[in-house]
Amino acid sequence: MGEWSGFSYIVTNLARFVRPREITFSGVNSALPMLACLVAKRAYEFDFTYINVAGGVDPRPSKVPISSSDPVLAEGSRSIFSNEDFYDLCTRGQMDLCYLGAAQVDGLGRTNVSVIGDWHTPKVRLPGGGGGAVMLPTAKRAVTWRTEHSTRTLVETLDFVTASGGMHGVVTPIAVFTKREGRLVLSSWHPEASLDEVRARTGFAFEAEGAGPTAPPTDAEATALSKLDADGDFERDAAIKLR
Repeated sequence: MGEWSGFSYIVTNLARFVRPREITFSGVNSALPMLACLVAKRAYEFDFTYINVAGGVDPRPSKVPISSSDPVLAEGSRSIFSNEDFYDLCTRGQMDLCYLGAAQVDGLGRTNVSVIGDWHTPKVRLPGGGGGAVMLPTAKRAVTWRTEHSTRTLVETLDFVTASGGMHGVVTPIAVFTKREGRLVLSSWHPEASLDEVRARTGFAFEAEGAGPTAPPTDAEATALSKLDADGDFERDAAIKLR
């Protein structure tokens, strides 16, 4: 078994949310979830359907592109999906797992991708809800990730509620949260971190009963990720630090 870097921790723990025979989706600006889905395809001995924002359905790309929207992600697909098809799957209750980005996440699993600061005079104007405003409430499960674990990203109060609903999990460089009884709870933490560190760096209160250090990557997970990022381009681009 291998050891965790901040990069491998996020990608692999995102992959661990994938379940057999489900439909899983990764969206725009989502290189880490894209890698997670490809890791799951290689490392886990079960079938699932992988759909991506480039339109691919179980694609067999000739290379792994830096952009999660690259048309190469549609190569070898069983069919091609449009944006309307993704939303249609969600609203019909047939999208099992969506990976959706967020700038801020609160303890209820709601997300903000609209503004930082006051809506009328924001410090930062963000891209907006896009598909997430449709998919988070309607997908069976949604999972988000943050490459920075801090009180400015995991917050008690969102600056703006862009979307809420089906959030199931959050992965950061030092922790994995899942939702239970309407709130995010700590599932596990990076072995180089601690429960006290996770609490200090999280803006919302959370329960941690039953949580412990995250199990290390399996040989299959580590091998799959190393082959997908053989030159380390994704890890360098992500520039994820534990602290």
